[in-house]
Amino acid sequence: MARISVRLTPRGGHDAIEGWNGDVLRVRVSAAPVDGKANDALVRLLAKALGVAPSRVTLVTGAQARVKVVEVEGLAAEQVRAAL
Repeated sequence: MARISVRLTPRGGHDAIEGWNGDVLRVRVSAAPVDGKANDALVRLLAKALGVAPSRVTLVTGAQARVKVVEVEGLAAEQVRAAL
């Protein structure tokens, strides 16, 4: 199980994984940070990029913060970093 830190930019115009800035993955989504829509978009985007089901990607902390911790079940941290 891998845990990664993500800096999320909601209302970013389009959904994109921008890459690593040190140990933090920078991601932007077009969804607004209302009713968890940006968090849901983040989970779906990461799941698609990693080739896993969205149910295997969990937001652990930071539901209302820009920097979040996401857990990916079934992959090691090295695999996640290499894939993203």
